[in-house]
Order: sequence, then C-alpha cells, then structure tokens
Amino acid sequence: MTIISANDLKTKGVSAIESVLAMQTEAMISVRGKERYVIMDLDHYHYLRECELEAALAQTRADIAAGRTVKESAEEHLVRLKASL
Repeated sequence: MTIISANDLKTKGVSAIESVLAMQTEAMISVRGKERYVIMDLDHYHYLRECELEAALAQTRADIAAGRTVKESAEEHLVRLKASL
C-alpha cells in the first residue's frame, strides 16, 4: 500500500490522492512518519460496506439457526438490559 505523507497532501492537495488511487484502491496517509489514515475511492468504500453488511447478515442468520436469539417485548428487553448492568 502506498503511503502519502501529510506534507505531500498539503503541498499537492487532492492530486496526490488521485495519482495514488489511479493505481490502487487504497492508500495510507502518514503524519509525522506514522500511518494514521486510509483513503480510498468511494466505490471501493461502498463495496467494503456492502461486504461488512453481508457478513453481519450471515452472522445473524447463523445465530438464528443455532438458537442464539431471544424473543421478547421491548419492555422485557429493557428489564433484561437493566438487570445486566
């Protein structure tokens, strides 16, 4: 993964980001030599979010299939939450 320094970002602006993202889907931004941020194309971000949501849905389906669920009213749920505190 390519690293863009904060200084390059200051001097070159968005063109520094665009040139890196033209060759790969993600890049790191370093601040004072430490990697701090990841930047990516918006389409790639949406793809990753979709993958994350699909994984959450798969986990939920697995929990339901394994019986790791609780069916209760909102009031019962609040009582159970308060009891666990």
